[in-house]
Amino acid sequence: MKITSIIVEDERSAREVLKSYLTKYCPQVELIGEAHNAKEAIPLLHEQRPQLVFLDVEMPFGNAFDVLDHCKDIYFETIFATAYSEYSLRALNQSASYYLLKPISIEELITGVNKVQSQIEKNQIINRNKILLDNFHEPRPEKRQVILPTLDGFEVVKMENMVHLQGNGNFTNIYLKDKSKKMVCRFLRHFEEILPPPFIRVHRSHIINVDYVKSYHKNSGGYVTLEDGSEIEISPAYKEHFLQIFR
Repeated sequence: MKITSIIVEDERSAREVLKSYLTKYCPQVELIGEAHNAKEAIPLLHEQRPQLVFLDVEMPFGNAFDVLDHCKDIYFETIFATAYSEYSLRALNQSASYYLLKPISIEELITGVNKVQSQIEKNQIINRNKILLDNFHEPRPEKRQVILPTLDGFEVVKMENMVHLQGNGNFTNIYLKDKSKKMVCRFLRHFEEILPPPFIRVHRSHIINVDYVKSYHKNSGGYVTLEDGSEIEISPAYKEHFLQIFR
């Protein structure tokens, strides 16, 4: 199966390296075009309508979000290329987007392309680009969405509906406002990195949404009661940070 693809990258050397890697290591990718910046990319994507776009996050004449904004009517999978940026990585992880850190690793490139191919072959369509854009334009963190990879597939959840998270080995249990629980195929540390305030870690095994804190108790080393009735221990390592929020 061939995957039609376009590269959007402002640096010529980076484009040439990526094309070389794709030719040698990802023969299932069929390159049908390339653009040097956002301004060139938008009409090209509308004309060619590829299945996959390799998209640089920061470019002249607009960034990756500008490209996606002008291509809302086209569905394609995206593999982002980015230099390390805490903000961009958090946004990409929240929407479960595929991304490659520059300089691009051959191994990571192969993994990303294989994931996209699997999504296409299984017809598991999820518009990560739309969720990424919605989050980018939403100034209130609690109103943003996060894609949760579950054992059955995935679910899209608003952060404001997440009450607390509990580490469970290789998985994380997420407890929602409606009293339901989702088992997600990610370590708790993953969510510590991608969830903004009002989420804070209070224990080796727990992250809580402080908007749902009902009361704090000093006895027994310190614990909180949440609005769903859960009692979560506050470990000494995290206690000062937790108390600081309520001062």
